[in-house]
Amino acid sequence: MAGQYFIGIDGGTESIRAGVFDATGTALAFAATKYDAQFPKPGWAEQNPADWWEALGKSVRQAVAESGISGNDISAICADTTCCSVVALDTEGNAVRPALIWMDVRSAAEAQRVADSGDPALRVNAAGKGPVSAEWMIPKALWLKENEPENFERAATICEYQDYINFHLTGRRVASINNAAVRWHYMAEGCGYQTSLLRKLDLDALMEKWPQEVLALGDILGGLTPKAAEHLGLPPGIAVAQGGADAFIAMIGLGVVKPGKMAFITGSSHLHLGLADQAFHGEGIWGTYADALLPGYHVVEGGQTSTGSIVAWLKRLLDPAVTFDQLNTEAAGLPPGSDGLIVQDHFQGNRTPHTDPLSRGAISGLTLSHGRAHLFRAMLEGIAYGTELILETQRAGGYRPDELVIAGGVTNSDLWMQIHADISGLPLTVTRVADAPALGSAILAAAASGAYSSITEASEAMVHVERRIEPDMSAHAAYRPFYEAYRRAYQANQTILGPLNAS
Repeated sequence: MAGQYFIGIDGGTESIRAGVFDATGTALAFAATKYDAQFPKPGWAEQNPADWWEALGKSVRQAVAESGISGNDISAICADTTCCSVVALDTEGNAVRPALIWMDVRSAAEAQRVADSGDPALRVNAAGKGPVSAEWMIPKALWLKENEPENFERAATICEYQDYINFHLTGRRVASINNAAVRWHYMAEGCGYQTSLLRKLDLDALMEKWPQEVLALGDILGGLTPKAAEHLGLPPGIAVAQGGADAFIAMIGLGVVKPGKMAFITGSSHLHLGLADQAFHGEGIWGTYADALLPGYHVVEGGQTSTGSIVAWLKRLLDPAVTFDQLNTEAAGLPPGSDGLIVQDHFQGNRTPHTDPLSRGAISGLTLSHGRAHLFRAMLEGIAYGTELILETQRAGGYRPDELVIAGGVTNSDLWMQIHADISGLPLTVTRVADAPALGSAILAAAASGAYSSITEASEAMVHVERRIEPDMSAHAAYRPFYEAYRRAYQANQTILGPLNAS
């Protein structure tokens, strides 16, 4: 495989990042180019798709130049992007209005109408219990149809960031099975797009505007067009592989390509993604999504809304000058349970398993003997209890991971990783390349190029374990009564605060 190189592209909320990788998964160079978002009204968030395209060209050119290789050595490229960043395109592939990016929630009322439809397609949302998010494709498309009918009519294609990039790279109008299965209610198992759901919403016209081809991850869309090649500074004809939503492509970049492992992606929030052999649905569970990552597997999803964000909030509140290293050192000397403190981590509501946007955070058990180290450790523990509750809910549905492959901010704290391992009773694995989405895209490119016989083979060859954190099972036992108290805290706080939050 000498001389084979791949470009993995990660289109994020604030920038688009390109990495050049060799066939072993080693990153030769990265480059990122920023772009802006606009917030014209409360709850609205927009970007100009032309800015994505302009930034992509700059990032690829810079990454290739810094890698020291020739563009002729690039075998294939692939992009992942933010999910639910919805674009309306004319016949030439140009945006008829700014994109409604993932964090745009103007379509909250439309999302409720989708949820109220009762269509069987909603079973992937906590077995039909919902909710449906205003972030997703169908509520946003419905908002466009009803509030900007002229733009809806002008649009030849309504798709996502992912599809916009791929169209401009190859000239093909296709959708990714990943985005479609997890957020468009596409069913890969025989029935495809859910026409009954669209019909109930008087949104039949969307069927004509969605890409009619839905490709699996790693499928080759085609080669770079001459125009795209010139823009990226690469030879025309380089293979372009189908990508998907950033967090899901990170699963591949973390080596989560078989059941047994769960991708644990951390930052301001936590995301939990795994593969199962069989479909299952249940209250408190998002998914499963058939074939959304790899054929024959079902993706299960969990998430916590506020995690790293509330740790950062507490640090600012305690003392902006104190470092996380200081807080970690102080908290490490305390026993499991932080001397009786319980934190409910719902500062911005709960995503799973309660799926309750009105739930709020709480700190219980405070005494005058508690100090900042107790508060800090209890915050880390409360978030880890939330992760364990998600895992427990998924275990009840039949999904039982035996390892968490972690990426993101938590990896900067040995204490927090150990707390997660101890509370879950599961080992945590840290991989070598921190940018799991970009590596995941490069792995898809490598498989598409023929460098490997499958995505699974490419991932196993290109993802490398750096370290492993084993759980302390005596600490796991010590945490159980505090975890049970955490579980009870939700209903207790609902009783106290529910009427206030609802008003």
